[in-house]
Amino acid sequence: MIIKPRTRGFICTTAHPEGCARQVQEQVEYIKSKPEIKGPANVLVIGASTGYGLSARIAAAFGAHANTIGVYRPSQATEKRTASAGWYNSAAFEKAAREANLKSFSVTGDAFSDETKQRTIELIRSELGQVDLVVYSVASARRTNPKTGEAVNSVLKPIGEAYTNKTVNFHTGEVSEVTIDPANEQEVRDTVEVMGGEDWEMWIQQLREGGVLADNATTIAYSYIGSEITQAIYRDGSIGQAKDHLEATAIRLNEELAASGGRAFVSVSKALVTQSSSAIPVVPLYVSALYKVMKEKGLHEGCIEQTYRLFADRLYSGQETPVDEKGRIRIDDWELRPDVQEEVERLWKQVTTDNIYDLTDLEGYRREFFQLFGFETEGVDYEADVNPIVEIPEAR
Repeated sequence: MIIKPRTRGFICTTAHPEGCARQVQEQVEYIKSKPEIKGPANVLVIGASTGYGLSARIAAAFGAHANTIGVYRPSQATEKRTASAGWYNSAAFEKAAREANLKSFSVTGDAFSDETKQRTIELIRSELGQVDLVVYSVASARRTNPKTGEAVNSVLKPIGEAYTNKTVNFHTGEVSEVTIDPANEQEVRDTVEVMGGEDWEMWIQQLREGGVLADNATTIAYSYIGSEITQAIYRDGSIGQAKDHLEATAIRLNEELAASGGRAFVSVSKALVTQSSSAIPVVPLYVSALYKVMKEKGLHEGCIEQTYRLFADRLYSGQETPVDEKGRIRIDDWELRPDVQEEVERLWKQVTTDNIYDLTDLEGYRREFFQLFGFETEGVDYEADVNPIVEIPEAR
């Protein structure tokens, strides 16, 4: 079929296999162009098909020559419907890993379920023995708790009072005001249950009980703090409560793993174009202004650049990993530089529908959004007839 992007709000319902493959290859080539990472040997990435999870898998495999197992949701194509971008990304990764003679396996299923955890443990035991790095990068709006069987949903809302600020329709460039009603107590609890640290902790506990977590293993999850502009909707909102829980989980896990030489961290990343961030009002406009400023200052990074810096300069530098007063690794340091934030705030106050393309990098934001799904990628013929069905032989 000839595959074109079809959007519904902040979601693209189609994905292009060749575009996704090209972008994965670009990330691989970036890592291969950098100095080798003296890092892990066997890596488990939970949430491995997009974003930081995918970049972590690429950095570990092609920077440290690590064997990897990726866990992600199954989303195969049919003759009439494309697979997800994550499926195509994973297929491209597996192909590149095979060509590099790296061991690479995929477990497809619900990362929250005990059944997926058990299958993953059995695969580690049979193929790798143990893992010495566990990356937790699960982003989901819904979770079925394996203990209770109850399904709960997360929300992206402020807490306490309604929040009003600028936002943008990144498809049209229209700047408007949005008001978001506050989350109630149950919504906050549910958001913490979906996006907090409980599932990460369950993974680590079950990996340890299964004997497949190396004594000196490192585990890492991802968080975000952001600027004053996004504070009310993000860090002070319902999702911020979940991130607080995630960060508290890291401290607890670090204490437990330290007895056997292990470590646990949360890495605070910079704002990027992701499907999740596109869903949060205010954030796409903030990211568009941030991209403008950081690109002009030569500070811009995407997932793969951030991940390489995390691995090479923080986790596996040969020095003690630097953390802030709350034990977090800070890879958002360039975003939160005072000169960057002052310029973003100046642009924020001025931006309107009429000047948005002059004051921000909305075009770059929009392009990166479609690249998440394999579109608008250089070197891909989007008028060509392509087969949407791509197999992943290593998927279990």
